[in-house]
Amino acid sequence: MMAEEMSDLERKVCQQIEYYFGDYNLLRDKFLQDQLKINDGWVPLETIIKFNRLNRLTTDFAVIVEALRKSETELMEVSNNKTKIRRNPNKPLPEVTEQYRNAVKNRSVYIKGFPLDSSLDDIKEWLDTKGKIESIYMRKTVQKCFKGSVFAIFDTVESAKKFVDTPNQKYHDTELIVLLKDDYFAKKLDEKKLHRLEAKAKAKQEKEAKRKEAEDAEMKSLEEKQGCLLKFSGDLEDQTCREDLHEVFSNHGEIKWINFVRGAKEGIILFKSKAEEALKKAQEAHNGSLQLRKRDVVWEVLEGDVAREALKKIMEEQQELLNKKKGKGRKGKGGKGPQGGQDRKVKFQGKKTKFESGDEDECGDNGTTSPASPKKRPLEEREQDAPPLKQTKTENGAENQP
Repeated sequence: MMAEEMSDLERKVCQQIEYYFGDYNLLRDKFLQDQLKINDGWVPLETIIKFNRLNRLTTDFAVIVEALRKSETELMEVSNNKTKIRRNPNKPLPEVTEQYRNAVKNRSVYIKGFPLDSSLDDIKEWLDTKGKIESIYMRKTVQKCFKGSVFAIFDTVESAKKFVDTPNQKYHDTELIVLLKDDYFAKKLDEKKLHRLEAKAKAKQEKEAKRKEAEDAEMKSLEEKQGCLLKFSGDLEDQTCREDLHEVFSNHGEIKWINFVRGAKEGIILFKSKAEEALKKAQEAHNGSLQLRKRDVVWEVLEGDVAREALKKIMEEQQELLNKKKGKGRKGKGGKGPQGGQDRKVKFQGKKTKFESGDEDECGDNGTTSPASPKKRPLEEREQDAPPLKQTKTENGAENQP
């Protein structure tokens, strides 16, 4: 028996209703599932015509009944009084298993390149010429703006692969990117890995650039301090100290740093300005003989590589001292040190409550045992940007219906 030809309206009505009751939507549509439980799977047409997309096509019961009568899928049944419809009981919904999920994924295709102002009807009309489509999911941004790409689920793996293998797919002269869903996610994963590698390489380059910049700044600082270092050595008295050096050069040169420990026989002074000028002034002030605790000292202005190495050592000592000071500051401000807030003991001033059972942690404020709080269920992982497998009210996701 030859199938009766459908009008364009009847074809659209039939497709829309078969989408509502199809595997992909019905497994997710809680509202429709609840309706099926009321009267052995029968849903009044009065309810169905309130669904937005069908309502925009027709509200005429006769058109709906005639469209379903001409359908070759035999998915739907019409009641004898032609006021109710239901999914054919001989075509039960599949069980949602891992195998089912994989089967759907293998029939899913990623398509990118549609104009951002495209409607679902525009895309569906184009895809209907490429094969039988179970569902179209328009991918959107957080702001609900269309990204220009969709996931389309074909009726079979073969039709999905045939579509993907067709070269030079175009939509209104715009070339499209077409991939199987698995290949799309594999591509995105590779892109993320590459992005991480590029970010890591960039961070390494930036770190190297900063190190070079710091090195250049250090060298510039070292060059600026050339001639500011004065070395002293000799048979110094054991009690010789930094205060002695400050006293000798008082009013002759500003001392920024002294690299010297008590008991040593030599040390280095870093002046703010030229060391030679400070030395001459100090010597003139002491009649040409500049001693420390009445002992002769050899004074030498350092230059060149010797000065650079000495300056590096001084700068390291300055940084070490600065780090120590910072560490002490953190220790005394609520850290884990002896003055930290965590180590302070709080004296309990209230009345102590005794628990008859030893399980204090299981009691509430009134001393009675409270039930253990339920453990949080782990969130199920799902593929990024993929339509969620969840129950939703029909028409809430109207933009994702064919």
